[in-house]
Amino acid sequence: MKKEETPKAGWLLLAGSYSSPDGKPMACGYASVDGIPSVLRACTRMFMAAAGRRGLLLLFVLWMMVTVVLPASGEGGWKQNGLGIAAAVMEEEHCTVERRAHVTYSEFMQHYAFLKPVILQGLTDNSKFRALCSRENLLASFGDNVVRLSTANTYSYQKVDLPFQEYVEQLLQPQDPASLGNDTLYFFGDNNFTEWASLFQHYSPPPFRLLGTTPAYSFGIAGAGSGVPFHWHGPGFSEVIYGRKRWFLYPPEKTPEFHPNKTTLAWLLEIYPSLALSARPLECTIQAGEVLYFPDRWWHATLNLDTSVFISTFLG
Repeated sequence: MKKEETPKAGWLLLAGSYSSPDGKPMACGYASVDGIPSVLRACTRMFMAAAGRRGLLLLFVLWMMVTVVLPASGEGGWKQNGLGIAAAVMEEEHCTVERRAHVTYSEFMQHYAFLKPVILQGLTDNSKFRALCSRENLLASFGDNVVRLSTANTYSYQKVDLPFQEYVEQLLQPQDPASLGNDTLYFFGDNNFTEWASLFQHYSPPPFRLLGTTPAYSFGIAGAGSGVPFHWHGPGFSEVIYGRKRWFLYPPEKTPEFHPNKTTLAWLLEIYPSLALSARPLECTIQAGEVLYFPDRWWHATLNLDTSVFISTFLG
C-alpha cells in the first residue's frame, strides 16, 4: 500500500469532502503552489456549489485561517497574502472588459477614449521601473520618507502621515472585512513628486493623451483585500506593477448600489452576490504589466487580490 505523502512547505491543505446540492460527494486534496490558479479555482467552484451565496463568506474565513508561503522573488519581495482560497474566487469567472494588444492611437480614440474602458497590453516596457519597485529597493530608497495615507472610503477625507517603512512593515496587511473604509488606511495618490522623482523618471506611461488634458501620476502600494469603493473622476490609466487588481466599472448614467464607507471587499461579499446579471458592473482582474483605461466620469471600485504595487496616470 502506497504511503500517503505528508504535505510539505509550499503546499496548501484543502483536505475534506463536501456535498453538492444534489447530494453527490465532492473532495479537494493537496494543491501544490505551482498549481494554485487552476486547482484553487476548481475547489472554489465546489465550495460555491455546495454553499451557494454563503460560499463567499465561508471562503473568506478559510482565507484568513490559511496562509500560503511562496518564494517572493518573482513578485519583487512583496508578500502575496491573497493567494489563498478567497483570492481564487475573487478573480472573476469571465472578464467583461475588452483586452487589446498593440492598439494604435487612432483605434484608441475611435473605440475607447470617450466610450468604454479597455485593458491595454504591450504599449510600453516598464521592466526597469518594475525592478526599482521591489520591496527591497523601495525601502532602501524611500524607507525614511514620510508618506501620506488616505482612508479607503469613497471620499478619502482623513489623511495620516508616517514613514514609508512603517507603512510597509506594520500596516501593509490583508483587509479586515469587518473594518469600515474610514478605519482603513491606504497609500495611494498623495505622493511628494520631488521626493519620488528618482523613481517616477523611469516610468513609461501609456502614450495616449486626450486633447486639453495634462497627465499626473499617482503611485500606490496596498495589501490583499484592500481597495477603494465606488467613486468617479476624470479619465485615466492604471497599471499594475506587482500583484493583481480587480476592477468594477459602471457608465456615468448607472449609479452603483454601494455604501460610501464600506470597503470594496465588504461590497463584494454582501451586495455583489444579490445583483441581477443585468445590474452587475463591467469587471476584470488586471495582471502585472497590463494597463486599464477608464473614460471620464465612469464609476469604478478596486480590489487588490494580492499585495499590489500600482501606478495611475490621471488625465486632468
